[in-house]
Amino acid sequence: MSQFSNNWDNKKGPGIGSRIAGRFNNPGPLKPRLDQATRQIQTVMAKLDATIFKLRDRDTFLFNKIVASVQKRDSARASMFANELAELRKMSKMVTQSKLALEQIVLRLNTVTELGDVVLTLAPATSIVRNLRESMSGVMPEAEGEMSEISGLLSGILVDAGSVSGTSLNFETANEEAERALAEAAAVAETRMKKFPDIPQTAGSSDHEMEMA
Repeated sequence: MSQFSNNWDNKKGPGIGSRIAGRFNNPGPLKPRLDQATRQIQTVMAKLDATIFKLRDRDTFLFNKIVASVQKRDSARASMFANELAELRKMSKMVTQSKLALEQIVLRLNTVTELGDVVLTLAPATSIVRNLRESMSGVMPEAEGEMSEISGLLSGILVDAGSVSGTSLNFETANEEAERALAEAAAVAETRMKKFPDIPQTAGSSDHEMEMA
């Protein structure tokens, strides 16, 4: 997790913001909107945390059911529970990845000090939120509306900051940074999932069904 944080933080650098510091020393009127975006993201993060806890409880329940079924030589029920657990762990990985990515966005928003940095920070952040909104729609449909609001808010701030500072937006670079950040979050989420016990092998279950997401 620390490596993930450092990797994205190190991208900040002096950037365009330092070159226009004489004109814009802080985000000014954009700061309240940045604070609003941060609060909304933190609200979604809290919901993701609650979902993660529920998924962990369900994980334990299903794992124990598999063990009990295997002990009873009930391969049909063991396989059924194992398949459900495999799907649940895929969901857990996605939710964990989303939470990690949002944490990094909040961290960056809290460290913005110059208007130019707002542009450099929000370009990839907006792309990340857009990607998360699409991926989370199937896992947490209730969060899609909130993510849409956050995406719209960040996009509006990005456009205004770019207009005022005269900073050109490089969407290709922003998307590449967003993809790297999401990949790093996925790697951390994968590492966390390895802490869960392996799904017990059951008769008639394929390796694909048994693998952890």
